[in-house]
Amino acid sequence: MGHELKVFITSSEATCSECGDELGRRAWIQLVADKGALCLDCADLAHLVFLPAGNPALTRRAKKHSPLVAVVLQWSRSRKRYERQGLLVTADALELAEQQCLDDADARERQRQRAAARRAELDERFLAAFADKIRQLYPACPKGRELLVANHACQKYSQRVGRTQAARDLENAAIHLAVKAHVRHAETPYDQLLGRGLDRVEARAAVDDAIAATLDLWQTGA
Repeated sequence: MGHELKVFITSSEATCSECGDELGRRAWIQLVADKGALCLDCADLAHLVFLPAGNPALTRRAKKHSPLVAVVLQWSRSRKRYERQGLLVTADALELAEQQCLDDADARERQRQRAAARRAELDERFLAAFADKIRQLYPACPKGRELLVANHACQKYSQRVGRTQAARDLENAAIHLAVKAHVRHAETPYDQLLGRGLDRVEARAAVDDAIAATLDLWQTGA
């Protein structure tokens, strides 16, 4: 790590003690013992570039690569203390740090894409297995209905039965629940009953026999 200096942003008028230039307010100066305030040219810091605070990864890398580093400080009237505004580092160090951060961002994006592809592949396998299990338990259900039930029951973030661990394990009870829910909404007037203002418990009771008959038909074909 390079030697770390301090540069101050003034809140009052400043004059360089070496070249005599009037720097005005909000000047960037270095305070040197026995010399007072120096402008950045006289302090041999004018070739450095400013990196504002706020990006810890970029700051850490730029500081690591820069042979000369200066911390930029400004007095806070409200907090009664000097607060860090950023760093002065060499242009080469900042460019290298920015490239490394971009490389990291690209790597994270590639990793995210690979993870998403793996999740998608796993979901597709799970949906296929779920649909196959439905077809095994309900061999006489209409063609393609097993896929419709699986896609609905296993929809991400839906908190439906297909997202439970029991469904992941392809347990019969979870499969039955998914198919029963589908039959209730797709094969009976349950939704219409709710729309007419019927209580949920009463509406379910009204369609229970129809659900049982459809499930029996899908299981036995008779």
